[in-house]
Amino acid sequence: MSEDKPAETVENTPAEASAIPNGKGHEPGEEISASAKTPLAEDGEKETVANSAQNASPNRTENADTNLPESQEFLSGVEEKKTTRFTDFEGKTSFGMSVFNLGNAIMGSGILGLAYAMANAGVVLFLLLLTVVAVLSSYSIHLLLKSSGIVGIRAYEQLGYRAFGTPGKMAAGIAITLQNIGAMSSYLYIVKYELPLVIQAFLKVDKPAGEWYLNGNYLVIIVSIAVILPLALMKQLGYLGYTSGFSLSCMVFFLIAVIYKKFNVPCPFTDFSFNATSTTSWMNGTDPGGEEDPACIPKMANLNSQTAYTIPILAFAFVCHPEVLPIYTELRNATKKKMQHVANISIAIMYIMYFLAALFGYLTFYGAVEAELLHTYSRVDPYDTLILCVRVAVLTAVTLTVPIVLFPVRRAIQQMAFPNKTFYWPRHIAIAFVLLLFINLLVIFAPNILGIFGVIGATSAPCLIFIFPAVFYIRIVPKEEEPLRSFPKILVNLNLQPHPAVTSGCTSTCRHIRLH
Repeated sequence: MSEDKPAETVENTPAEASAIPNGKGHEPGEEISASAKTPLAEDGEKETVANSAQNASPNRTENADTNLPESQEFLSGVEEKKTTRFTDFEGKTSFGMSVFNLGNAIMGSGILGLAYAMANAGVVLFLLLLTVVAVLSSYSIHLLLKSSGIVGIRAYEQLGYRAFGTPGKMAAGIAITLQNIGAMSSYLYIVKYELPLVIQAFLKVDKPAGEWYLNGNYLVIIVSIAVILPLALMKQLGYLGYTSGFSLSCMVFFLIAVIYKKFNVPCPFTDFSFNATSTTSWMNGTDPGGEEDPACIPKMANLNSQTAYTIPILAFAFVCHPEVLPIYTELRNATKKKMQHVANISIAIMYIMYFLAALFGYLTFYGAVEAELLHTYSRVDPYDTLILCVRVAVLTAVTLTVPIVLFPVRRAIQQMAFPNKTFYWPRHIAIAFVLLLFINLLVIFAPNILGIFGVIGATSAPCLIFIFPAVFYIRIVPKEEEPLRSFPKILVNLNLQPHPAVTSGCTSTCRHIRLH
């Protein structure tokens, strides 16, 4: 491409090289869109200029200042002729739409397993763990944004490449792929098991006789082709802001229904029976003797064989880091401070919704709550109109979340397999189709949703939330700016300490790439 060559020349000037401490170089064309085409955030430019002043001679600093306007002037002259790359859509998404997109990336099927996590951890211990994970998620986003501002890169995989070379890039890409495939699988798993129940309830079919429209496997395939695939073929993530807002509205309705049902479901509840002629007995948490039923007393702290699932479920519920940098790229008038506000608002809203959904879901069923909350409501009354509406809302929300989560996976695959290739519609469509095909096969044969939460939450999720942002920050931020003994890097090292026991696979990968 004739227009790519001048951009490469500008990127490889000595001033640019000196402005990127700890750089390991790059493959040709990989970061053209990030450094030459992408106008850096205001604070990112300040950091880059500051680093240039520290690490380069005065003459080189002057060259960097003169080269930047030249590249911008050149690119503006050929803007209509240049070939589209992954990050060309920039600066057009509003603050509110960015909050919707990031919030939708955070909010997903994880909310359905939080009541079960609280039942196995206790109210106080759950709240403590939820707070810790939320704070660490916000802080790790800060580390990602700061590392991104220093090197002028807004791709998670390329931060890994800048920090550790090809092994770092591959580790980040594989972790994103595994995490988001697990997330999409969990969403479609909900479609597989909830949609047949909704259709069965609407049609008043008490005993299914093998009808195809009540087969979850067929319904998953239909939803994937009719709804998810067209949205996944969108060229830019910003176009999905409206569907993200609607998806979050559906989850707010779910939360309101969970709170309402707390005061309408008896404790202990009676399982619904199709042949039952008597109404459910309202016991209100008391036994015939007037004493409070032990099964209806909330536990403040609890330890059992299922408590180990709590941390992975919480980690899974707050993973949004692969989407942070693409949303940052598309944010209008993007700065690190503005993007951090987007992240903080999104995490705060999800934190409140998570806690309320977990608390009222747990206080409705206590120890009888299942790993998938909506299944527990079906045991009370599968034909409850409100719960049917909630099921439809949740199905809509998780279905509209799948395309949001698919974008980073496709980008990771392109960064790993086609780093120097320009945008190409057949490849764009083929990757989305193959991903959805693989995920459908996984959902059809997966035993249950808890296994997905546990495996993904214990491996790739902590990598993306805790490990990778911290080690990238240590490697990318120059020692001249922040020595290893500075407070931020000490805090980062402390952040890495609690996780090796939980994420041995991830930390061993990090040790391997650090050796290279």
